[in-house]
Amino acid sequence: MAQPLAPADPLDALEGALEAERRALLEHDVGALLESTRAKLAALRQVEGQALDAAAGARVSALSEFNRANSVLLARRRREVTWALRHLGRTEATGVYDAGGRSTARAQARSLGVG
Repeated sequence: MAQPLAPADPLDALEGALEAERRALLEHDVGALLESTRAKLAALRQVEGQALDAAAGARVSALSEFNRANSVLLARRRREVTWALRHLGRTEATGVYDAGGRSTARAQARSLGVG
């Protein structure tokens, strides 16, 4: 399967990646989220490698706000997953250390049914 051609303008590529990231977050599509993150990082490397004209400043600011909005949505999704895991009796790795200084996750038992 052929890869779609990347836009010639790195800001267009960045905008496309941010739109794909937002769509993936809204649709809970992990695969698309990972792919859009790769595309966003590649586009950012392109933007950093080129000199932008003075007129691009407003667009860069708008794209920065778009990225910030996506990060808010990502944080919300992360809280939802953490809440669901906690209520299922699962925990995520946390920064808890035992007496020997080893990092451990605290096990949290939760009964999901009445026997």
